[in-house]
Amino acid sequence: MILRSLFLLISVFSVIGAAAEESATPNDTAKFLAGMPVRGTPLEALSREHAWVTHATEFDRAWQALDARQLSKIRAWAPEFLSDGYTAKDPMFYFFSGPDILYAQAFFPNASTYVLAGLEPVGAPPDIVHLPPGAMFSSLANLRKSLNSVLSFSFFITKDMKVDLHQNQLSGTLPILYVFLARAGCRVESAELVWLDKTGEVGTTKSSTGGVNVVFFGPGGAQQTLYYFQTDLSNDGIKSQPGFISFCDHLGRGRSLLKAASYLPHHGGFTTARDFLLSHSATIVQDDSGIPIKNFDSAKWAVRYFGSYPGPISLFKQNYQADLATVYNHSHAPALPFGFGYRWHARESSLFVATPQMLPRNENPPNPTSVPAN
Repeated sequence: MILRSLFLLISVFSVIGAAAEESATPNDTAKFLAGMPVRGTPLEALSREHAWVTHATEFDRAWQALDARQLSKIRAWAPEFLSDGYTAKDPMFYFFSGPDILYAQAFFPNASTYVLAGLEPVGAPPDIVHLPPGAMFSSLANLRKSLNSVLSFSFFITKDMKVDLHQNQLSGTLPILYVFLARAGCRVESAELVWLDKTGEVGTTKSSTGGVNVVFFGPGGAQQTLYYFQTDLSNDGIKSQPGFISFCDHLGRGRSLLKAASYLPHHGGFTTARDFLLSHSATIVQDDSGIPIKNFDSAKWAVRYFGSYPGPISLFKQNYQADLATVYNHSHAPALPFGFGYRWHARESSLFVATPQMLPRNENPPNPTSVPAN
């Protein structure tokens, strides 16, 4: 009797899996992983499992808290203080990002193309229906674990990501990208694994720099493109695999974000990536872990400061910037209504917005009230 019941159960899930495999779309999968309703889709039956109901309940709670604490406040802040940068459709560069499309979209929701890069693996397009029997609960639980730090603190903890993104069936950054896009109100149209050759051309033939191309429609209905590449952004890494920087160069001038970047742009071994952003950005939004303030020549850049600068957390205390502290002491920087970077309490966070003093004709001039960097 037990064996017969087990056989019938396996048969039922086989039918469910076959139907889902036949017609589940990337958007269905993204909503399922995000704990959002999938009624009327081939994944509806799977969403009745206890593992998914638990996942959806916990994720709803975490997301509501995140939106109230962070995202809603960024959505209110960015249009005022990023001005044309907020509405621009320029490409958006987010180096050292991992899969954090969430904050890229929050600050720059209208970008035509998002380019994210980090050392985290891409993984494969999530395959819900082929999860091994009994793996649903652990897979969804580990997905929530992967997202815990960014939902709680606004940044990924790199050492944890190295473990989390390798240890379960939903591996790599792509499931996380799916979750963030779905929760941001986007509709995922397609996801394709891609590779870059050394000239920066995108193709589907495997080469040294792998990534993913996700096409989606934003909340406003516009089609947008997201690229995430697994690549080493050190000088040596770029020298050995120049395809990523060449790809970015082909896109031209864009808007840039640096957040919780492990202070890598401070180091001499990352000058190529740093200089690229300085020469290809019409706006740079960053915390103190991004490009050192000394690299923003006041003759070339206008910088507006927000929040406060208590210095780096103890892990990165060697990256204290005395010149930045001086600027904050004299700039009367407006308070930030949200946390940003490693100092994730709003009252301790620093954020600054840099715009070039000389912009191409199709760009608006920088805000005349900007505080120049020293």
